[in-house]
Amino acid sequence: MLLGGGSNALAYTGVIMLWILRPQARDGQGYRGCFFINVKEYIMGIAMKKVAVWGGTCLVAAAASTAAQAQEVKLALGMSGWTGFAPLTLASKAGLFKKHGLEVDIKFIPQKDRHLALASEAIQCAATTVETHVAWNANGVPIVQIFQMDKSNGADGLAVRGDIKSFADLKGKTIGVDAPGTAPFFGLAWMLSKNGMSLKDVKLTTLSPQAAAQAFVAGQNDAAMTYEPYLSTVRDNPAAGKILATTIDYPMVMDTVGCAPQWLKANPKAAQALTNAYFEALDLIKAEPTKSYEIMGAAVKQSGEAFAKSASFLRWQDKAANQKFFAGELTSFMTDAQKILLEAGVIRKAPDNLAVTFDASFIK
Repeated sequence: MLLGGGSNALAYTGVIMLWILRPQARDGQGYRGCFFINVKEYIMGIAMKKVAVWGGTCLVAAAASTAAQAQEVKLALGMSGWTGFAPLTLASKAGLFKKHGLEVDIKFIPQKDRHLALASEAIQCAATTVETHVAWNANGVPIVQIFQMDKSNGADGLAVRGDIKSFADLKGKTIGVDAPGTAPFFGLAWMLSKNGMSLKDVKLTTLSPQAAAQAFVAGQNDAAMTYEPYLSTVRDNPAAGKILATTIDYPMVMDTVGCAPQWLKANPKAAQALTNAYFEALDLIKAEPTKSYEIMGAAVKQSGEAFAKSASFLRWQDKAANQKFFAGELTSFMTDAQKILLEAGVIRKAPDNLAVTFDASFIK
């Protein structure tokens, strides 16, 4: 399969692939394989060239053939170590991008800086939260969402000390949270707003999600807003405190992949290939979960078992879920998110037209 050893597929040009299957004979020595034939030679009756035979599956051989026939489209994609983004890492490591004719350079860029990379064209696409796409568009960095990756289901949360019983007890307390324009910052603002409070009611110290969790466990600050895999640092150290609320209580963290409008217009097939590779990565996770978790976990220095635990707190979104999301839920959430972004000072004005911030044609 895709996660196994290398194939015996050979580079070729001007050929098509056939799947050959001979029923088993009495001696049980049937055979199967994928054969490639030179179309011109076959039609002329000259010869049938068997360029590659691979028993079992032809998936990787087909991938190699695609790469040989057409030059791979290069693109750089910005993301972070957030568990929900991991299928993109899997798509890269398992050769799914190459199968679809893409050469994807995944760049780990802090969320607060990802829009700068997009604006400078250092990256063409980015994975981030929905409200962040709204903020970037509102602040002059256009990006168009093309597919949804995940929904947090407890993977984002607010950790507090044991003596804090409610949100009201957070008034005047110091909370470690990432910079404005990031998912933790928005998540904290959202939770406070739903409890009749605002960011003005608390003290903030700017820390990355990983640093916020580590500092909290080390005894620093009264609370920390973070996400998986770093939230598990708190889960694994109950003596340090507890988790007051997560996205199970406040479902507002959902991630999408978006691309720069000009790049998207010039490369619609590449955008479709990127989308398809993501969905195939989800299929691979279902088919080979243990190996997939090991690959995805390695990218964030987690064991496969630890990664699987982190992944249990979110829900990756397949094509059917994407179609439902883009049909109405996306616009509804962005409308609500605008209010929090304005209140928190992340944006000064809402985008003129939310419809231009997404394109549902790639998930049809």
